[in-house]
Amino acid sequence: MTPEPVPGSVRLVLCDDHAVVRAGLLALLGSADGIEVVGEAGSGAEAVALAARLRPDVVLMDLQLGEGIDGIEATRRITAEGAGAVHVLVLTTYDTDADITRAIEAGATGYLLKAERPEELFTAIRSAAAGRTALSAPVAHRVMARMRSPRPGLTPREREILAQLAKGVSNRDIAKALFLSEATVKTHLGRIYAKLGVDTRAGAVAVAKEQRLLE
Repeated sequence: MTPEPVPGSVRLVLCDDHAVVRAGLLALLGSADGIEVVGEAGSGAEAVALAARLRPDVVLMDLQLGEGIDGIEATRRITAEGAGAVHVLVLTTYDTDADITRAIEAGATGYLLKAERPEELFTAIRSAAAGRTALSAPVAHRVMARMRSPRPGLTPREREILAQLAKGVSNRDIAKALFLSEATVKTHLGRIYAKLGVDTRAGAVAVAKEQRLLE
């Protein structure tokens, strides 16, 4: 049964795959004026379903959600289906450039770290409900640093390899396609990761799309 809304309050769905973390957040949010938790989800798919059914103002979303879709994909589906009516505020321990970029590209209104003080969390939730961007200070610093200090550009060969990554091609097949050894491909990948500030293939592709490095 859907709870009756409290007039003027921010209606929130909480998504985290750890029951203990959800319990802690529920207790914490229960002390905040004007914030009402109307549902909780332990998976990305459950969060998408609850967002569609309850139409909350904000979904507080973790990124790593165990099996099934992750927080990024859940965010993408919620924001696509909600047409801007449901805002997603990421709450995570991860602050890599790739995670931040992917979350924002997926439609997240804000990106908060779990190390924040409760008051900062409450403020971010209210800001997200109003459609305003809410970023943890370290996250905002990383975003600004990237804008002020662009990383070295990719070489033509690195761009070729990046294009293969975007297609999901294995290192072995990249080596065959470009007439290189696998060791050389790995060396190029290391340089690509360093230039893009990531440490995974998915992260490299996400940043490359953001920076329009892929044709």
